[in-house]
Amino acid sequence: MKSRLAPVAARAALAILFLASPAGAAELVDGIAAQVGTDVVLVSEVDEMVKSIEPRARAQGATDADIDALRADILDRLIERHAIAQAAKRAELDASDGEIDDAIASIAEENGITVDQVKRNVAQGGISWDQYRAKIRGEIVHAKVLNGMVRSKVRVSDEEVRRVYDERYAKIVGNGGEEMHLRHIVVTFGKEKKRTEAEACAQVKDAQAKIKAGGSFEQIASKISEANPERGGDAGWVPVRAMPEWMVDATRKLEPGQVGDVVRMPFGCNLFQVVERRKLEKKSYEEVKNQIHEMLVEERSEGEYRKFMDKLRTQTYIEKRGTFSTAKAPTRDVPPVGASSGIGSAKDGSARDTFDE
Repeated sequence: MKSRLAPVAARAALAILFLASPAGAAELVDGIAAQVGTDVVLVSEVDEMVKSIEPRARAQGATDADIDALRADILDRLIERHAIAQAAKRAELDASDGEIDDAIASIAEENGITVDQVKRNVAQGGISWDQYRAKIRGEIVHAKVLNGMVRSKVRVSDEEVRRVYDERYAKIVGNGGEEMHLRHIVVTFGKEKKRTEAEACAQVKDAQAKIKAGGSFEQIASKISEANPERGGDAGWVPVRAMPEWMVDATRKLEPGQVGDVVRMPFGCNLFQVVERRKLEKKSYEEVKNQIHEMLVEERSEGEYRKFMDKLRTQTYIEKRGTFSTAKAPTRDVPPVGASSGIGSAKDGSARDTFDE
């Protein structure tokens, strides 16, 4: 029986499989960007994540200051991951060989290849099989911490679910129409995000180009999207009647499987993929209550994630070095890439007591 954590690790590890850096790229000891507890984040780690974004951002008019802000944002995300990894270690959380095997099997299944092909792709990416399994182990443990420390604190009552059904769902589907299964990438910008419009749209345009060249929308969304990254940008089934006009315009002409144009909005740059279309049929409360419950949990998990990270930062020694020392951590309204697990409560709740107040 596959672990419930395996799909999360699979999605997060897709980038490791298909976008692996050259061997040893993250091992270049060219400087320490930050110390996080007993760990360090290397400048080369930050640079590896910046280099695929910077050229397109420059083409969109990004300045040196914009790129510096991007680097600071990426460093902050890496710091958070190191802090979470240390929280897992203190809570004695780990991933079994079976969970890792299940995650690899999920990766192969999602990409229509065999495990042997996964191994060949990993070797071509320049990392050893043991290193690859270690990375997947880290993703599974990361998800376990967040299941225990974030989602476990979210409570949604049956009364709240019923109210949302009456207010949002029943009124919308009562008049028929169409609904679409959508995937959505959004990268926001603004002063609080420490990211310019040019940088945000450059990331989304780069994602669009990779997807049209054959890349996986889900894989890419899990890396950059601020909307449901833990589900590969999957927005689920959305009634057209409930969509804002700009979203309707962005998806109106798309056939199933097609990716649209990059859409600039005041809050960020967006990209949609239509997975499927179908006639909207009214469903009973019993049919959709679980879906609504999960939606509400996801919405509330965002706030719990920030509370968790704020507390974890106070319990972890963090020192930024060199040019990063004066960089201010950006404020984000949603979890960063890979932060939210989105798969229900953890089987292992041992992380819950480590930071509880």
